[in-house]
Amino acid sequence: MFTSVNDFLNEWKQEAAVTKKVLDALTDESLSQEVAPGLYSIGSLAWHITGAVYYFPSQVGVNFEAPDLQKEAPKSAAEISETYQTVSQRLSQAASDQISEEKMNEVVNLFGTDMPLQAVFRLLIQHQAHHRGQLTVLMRQAGLKVPGVYGPSKEELEAMKS
Repeated sequence: MFTSVNDFLNEWKQEAAVTKKVLDALTDESLSQEVAPGLYSIGSLAWHITGAVYYFPSQVGVNFEAPDLQKEAPKSAAEISETYQTVSQRLSQAASDQISEEKMNEVVNLFGTDMPLQAVFRLLIQHQAHHRGQLTVLMRQAGLKVPGVYGPSKEELEAMKS
């Protein structure tokens, strides 16, 4: 858990930068890649990650303006990445403006579960990391270069050796 709003904002900045790097590696052609019919495609998964940045906080009273995230996933990888960047920056600003240190310990209800607000922020980061991992597997299947997340990717490691 986070002991302060600043702790969350520092970790969010790092995690959001990694997610943005992964989203920036997507191509328009790759967005329809899916592991099996009826499961997430690259595009729908990337859009789900983007939407969660707004939906988790909005469920517990952290409000900020967001683009239409309920529409179908865009067909443009750049639009998904740009929307993620916008929503991520707005979350950071809203948390900074709206959340006090005391409020971080306030118990809120997220999707039927009571938890401190700081736990909601932790869950958001974990949710994003979980789906980012799924996304990188789909990216490999689509033949995309996968950027390093918590260390160098296979391609980045090979480039370091040469």
